[in-house]
This record gives sequence, structure tokens and C-alpha cells, in this order.
Amino acid sequence: MMTPDQMITLVTVNAIEYGPKLIAAIALWVIGSWVIKLLVAGLNKIMDKGKVDPSLKPFLCSISGIVLKVMLGITVLGMLSIEMTSFVAILAAAGLAVGMALSGTLQNFAGGVMILLFKPFQVGDFIDAQGHMGTVKEIQIFNSILTTPDNKTIIIPNGGLSTGSMVNFSTEKKRRVDWTIGVAYGDDLDKARAVIQQLCDADQRIFTDPAVVIVVSALADSSVNFSVRAWVNAADFFPVFWAMNENIYKTFPKEGLNIPFPQMDVHLHK
Repeated sequence: MMTPDQMITLVTVNAIEYGPKLIAAIALWVIGSWVIKLLVAGLNKIMDKGKVDPSLKPFLCSISGIVLKVMLGITVLGMLSIEMTSFVAILAAAGLAVGMALSGTLQNFAGGVMILLFKPFQVGDFIDAQGHMGTVKEIQIFNSILTTPDNKTIIIPNGGLSTGSMVNFSTEKKRRVDWTIGVAYGDDLDKARAVIQQLCDADQRIFTDPAVVIVVSALADSSVNFSVRAWVNAADFFPVFWAMNENIYKTFPKEGLNIPFPQMDVHLHK
């Protein structure tokens, strides 16, 4: 049992030995935290001047702050004469265990980083990926959120998005619209081609350069098929496609052209 004098002596000795280290460690943590805050703010300003993607800036600033604070914490613990070898070993083992348990989440995290860095798509793009089509509403670090044309919200993990195939319909400003238009056998093909050309010329959304392509593509079972290819602005793709289908249906009968449908002749033998 220690006497009061011995306890006072022990506290005094420890205070003299560890007090300056503790004060220095606290001072280093306070000053270091302030410096880290300035560095992160400076990084944010640099990215603003560099016109970095707004969705990427918070992630980079957050990761930079976390890494710098971990380094500062290790330095402070070293100043307190805490053995860091065992601490780092324990931290590494814990990190490995957590990484194995959260392998899928880490894959999505890595996928989000790849998407933000290489930008295969951006917010506002219309894409087809992982069996879903929609407009990109938000790119998060683990998931990307799409809005379908019928206003459904789809959440897709970034891991699959970053490694799977994807179609981005918004990358190019122009798109080609393709139609397959059938006319009956016996109809005037030159007249049919001229009517299709007139309908294309009447639609101001269809480009004249490149010119519209109208060719006979197939002699099908019940029809002679024209393949029609025209270029439009990407935003006009579906409106032009739908309008041409309706115009063909309304105009062909007026011009004496027949739109065939599948039919079969049946002969009965007694």
C-alpha cells in the first residue's frame, strides 16, 4: 500500500516526464487539425479553378481530410511514446477483416471512384446499363440513381456499372433513326420511294446532310421492305420516329400504296 507521500511523488514524476509530451501532443493535434482544414479548403479552391466535376469534389476533399487526420493521429500517438508497431498491426488486421466482410461494398466504392474519375456518363445522360434504361439523376459513391421515362427510380450499384457494358445515348449530339417500311408486291417501288422522300423532306427535324438513305433491303414473305435511315438531333429521335410511322400510315393509302400484313393462301384438296 502506497503512502500519500509516495503517491504524490509518483504523480509528480509522471507529470514531469509525460506532461510536456502530452501538452506537445495536444498542441500538435490542434495545430495539425487547423492546418488540415486549410489544406482541404485550398484543395477545394484549386478544384473550383480547375473546373472539376461537382460530384467529385466532395469525395476528394473528404478522402484527403481523412488520410491527413489518420497520419496526424499516428504522429501524435508516437509523440506519447505509444508503441506503434502493435497498433499498426492491429489496425491492419481489423482493416483486412472489415474489407473481407464488406467486399461487395468496397467494390461499389471502387466503381464509384472509377465513374467519377473517368466519367463514362454524367448527370443528365440517358443510358442503358445493367438491364435498365433511364436518365442519370445522381451519381453517389456507392450507387447511381436513374429515372426511367415512366418516372420510376432505379438504384444501380456502381460496381456493375464500372465493369459492365453500357450504352450512353447522350454522348453524341446526333443520332440515326432507322425505319423498315413494307409495301405490297406489285406496288410501284419508285413511287413509294418518292413518297417516303417527300415525307422526310417535309420534316424540318431531319437533316439534309447526311442525306436520307432509302433502299430496298429485303423481299420478304408478304412485302417488299424499304430500309430508311435519317439523321436527327438526339433529342428529336423518338418524336421523329413516331411521327414518320404515323405519316406513312396516313399517306400511303392516299397515294395508292398498300401497307401489307402477313397473309397465307390455303389450298384444300379433296
